[in-house]
Amino acid sequence: MTVARAGSVFGVHYGDLPPGQAKYLHCVSGAVWDVVVDLRVGSPTFGQWEGTVLDDVDRHAVYLSEGLGHAYVSLADRSTLVYVCSQPFMPDREHSVNPLDPGLGIDWPSTDRYGKPLALKVGPRDGSAPTLRQALAAGRLPALSALPADDRT
Repeated sequence: MTVARAGSVFGVHYGDLPPGQAKYLHCVSGAVWDVVVDLRVGSPTFGQWEGTVLDDVDRHAVYLSEGLGHAYVSLADRSTLVYVCSQPFMPDREHSVNPLDPGLGIDWPSTDRYGKPLALKVGPRDGSAPTLRQALAAGRLPALSALPADDRT
């Protein structure tokens, strides 16, 4: 579970493969704009992202399979995300790509859930993370081929 202030940006987080870490998450309080990024080297959608609002009104959820990156921005104070994970958190196997990397081109929202201007704030860990290109060059990204054949979609 995480609780965040409006404008706080987290991610893009991912885990080493194998084993990876699949996640199912939803927002139980407040609102977030949730982003999934395909970080799997060799994937036909490598580097592409999808974003959606998760909130305490519509109560949608997101499932991320192993090898995908996860990021979000809180759209309200005290937004609370709850996660169910396939593997325990292993900090030495967890990595980040800078969420503001222009190479990713994530279209972060500029207003909060009430339409007020939103000032994005990225923490030191994620703000100093490598760009997608740097992580790729360093060989840090998960490979699609490391997943079982049935999980490569």
